[in-house]
Amino acid sequence: MTQLQAAQQGIITDAMHRVAQDEKVVPEQVRDAIARGHAVIPLNPAHSNARPVGVGRLFTTKINANLGRSTTRSGKSDELDKLKIALKAGADFVMDLSVGSDLRTIRQGMLDASPVPLGTVPVYETISRLESDVPVMNPDLLLQVIREQAEQGVDFMTLHAGLLLGHVDLAMRRIMGIVSRGGAIMAEWMKRNQMENPLYTRWDEVLDILVKHDVTVSLGDGLRPGCLADASDEAQFAELSVLGELVQRCRARGVQVMVEGPGHVPFNQIQMNMERQQEVCDGAPFYVLGPVVTDIAPGYDHITSCIGATAAATYGASLLCYVTPAEHLGLPDGDEVHQGVIAYRIAAHAGDVARGLPGARERDDAMARARLAFDWEAQFALALDPEKARARWLKTRACEGVPSDDHCSMCGKEFCAVRTSMRIRDLG
Repeated sequence: MTQLQAAQQGIITDAMHRVAQDEKVVPEQVRDAIARGHAVIPLNPAHSNARPVGVGRLFTTKINANLGRSTTRSGKSDELDKLKIALKAGADFVMDLSVGSDLRTIRQGMLDASPVPLGTVPVYETISRLESDVPVMNPDLLLQVIREQAEQGVDFMTLHAGLLLGHVDLAMRRIMGIVSRGGAIMAEWMKRNQMENPLYTRWDEVLDILVKHDVTVSLGDGLRPGCLADASDEAQFAELSVLGELVQRCRARGVQVMVEGPGHVPFNQIQMNMERQQEVCDGAPFYVLGPVVTDIAPGYDHITSCIGATAAATYGASLLCYVTPAEHLGLPDGDEVHQGVIAYRIAAHAGDVARGLPGARERDDAMARARLAFDWEAQFALALDPEKARARWLKTRACEGVPSDDHCSMCGKEFCAVRTSMRIRDLG
């Protein structure tokens, strides 16, 4: 029985109890949100060391870290190192986007090492198994790969089932065309064969596999915009309409489902995009990449996307896929993975505060009290990146002749506004 099937029958599973405890809500709220399809708990029973994590507007906003080697960079050990970095920095989910050879071994290593849910994009392995200068996707092999990955323990899968043949020409009118790897693979197969998307036509077969292993579907946005000029266009919203249909088919089959969202969107269009997805997809959890709010800051796209991610979390997103400083430039290294996770933890938390999630601001208020008291240890403990905060503080102290804990070097002791405020209070 999947988490959705259990919830639909009024059952509160152990996973629901754990999520309720972590999120400080009652178990019945978790069960009801899952039963309505407004929350998911991606948790394949074969991923034995994974803990349940809830995704939905009832819960805190979660973040995902994309990992995985390319055909030109990185290997198994490198990606396991990055996995450890992502987990230490606070990632709630990870995805293995590896391509190339020996993918099952790489994936098993990540499953064994990951206590958080792990996702994949099965079409990547499908293409990697084919031998050709330009391999063309094989639908039967794709379903076989989906089955094998589900059996291995993958918790959620990105499947680009909503991109239809009729959408491809719409996307070709854009500046950037199709920037999703999975979306481009499916689009090319459809145009070469002049046939409909096999994931769409064989969706019931896919659901038969996923329901058996309680694999959560992450409906891929194969036509997500790759630049501001392409945002909120006919192609993007045509695919979104099909995703809304597929959401209902997943729920009817007892398969948990969330929906992926756009990558590059002007800031003033983000709220509309979030609200439109929630309406079209009947409140299914929204999983967004960024969005990136300007195209001209390569090397800083963890910042440009973090701005958009905060708005996305405020207006409808439940899961944020991080962007690192390496985005658009290359495969991220360990330090860039760390920067991406921290940036997105900031965005997720800021979004939770903005939408008034109960208890979201408690940590901020505790930080304010610690700052007032010049309690540096408490400040470090409350910080999202304690090691960096402490290191930066120590850097200044090393430059001072006789360091003191009752001020910082920004204003100095004489001009410290906090100290002045305390003196004013003493005046009564």
